Amino acid sequence: MSDETKPSSAPQGNQEEAKETPVPPSPAPAAGENQGEPEKKPAYVPPATREKRQRSVVHYIAILFAAAFLLMLMTYLMDRRENTAAMDNLNQSLSGLQESLSDQSSLQDIYEDNMALIQQVQELEDQVADLTQANEDQAAQLENQEKAAQAMDWFWQIDEAYVLGRYSLCRSLIGQLEEAGLTQYLPQESITDNGRFSPAGRYQEIYEALY
Repeated sequence: MSDETKPSSAPQGNQEEAKETPVPPSPAPAAGENQGEPEKKPAYVPPATREKRQRSVVHYIAILFAAAFLLMLMTYLMDRRENTAAMDNLNQSLSGLQESLSDQSSLQDIYEDNMALIQQVQELEDQVADLTQANEDQAAQLENQEKAAQAMDWFWQIDEAYVLGRYSLCRSLIGQLEEAGLTQYLPQESITDNGRFSPAGRYQEIYEALY
């Protein structure tokens, strides 16, 4: 039987009241119930700013490499000039010995000249050894400066990523820095002398916050 043929069991007035009675709205979920707090999005960095910073880093690295090359070239030229001077002195000493041998007729004089020449040769060899050691020390110092510059470049990128809340990128940069073995070249003291963290201390703080 269809709904139209069914007899109405309720009075018409009750039907109108039933139609006009509003349905109470369902209760809204309580604040914080089954809802996670929205994740704070990192600050947006315009592409132009990122490109400008990348160009600045590239220019800074190029300047460091140019300075390193000039230092190595100057060291090489200085060592070559000093070695040439030492060899010239040695040749002059040998020439002087030959002339003295031709002029001296006494074996005692020849012996004394030989001893003096041996002493001169020993002094020249000591000078060459000192110059070689100085050259090696300068090369080692230059290498440490280059690695320190590379370590600082990584540090600024890590610090910027951490400040902007880009923690995944920050962890990736930390991994690359650790893999390159440059952590030990971060300065242990702050050059600003303002009571702030040194680069090494700030890096350790970021590392402990992320791991």
